[in-house]
Amino acid sequence: MNLLLQTAISEPHFPYAAAIVVGLGFLAAVSIGSIAWYNSKRPAGWEGKERPDVVPNIDR
Repeated sequence: MNLLLQTAISEPHFPYAAAIVVGLGFLAAVSIGSIAWYNSKRPAGWEGKERPDVVPNIDR
């Protein structure tokens, strides 16, 4: 048991940092992708819908 605790303490924290970076990258990709989708041509059935207030207008 002591060997397991010593190994856990001496391990570098790289996997945690990598998981955080991947998680933040995923959130950024979803956010940017959502803004791009809302600013693109509307899909079928969404032509008459209004843009949400949160999404900024981008001039082309």
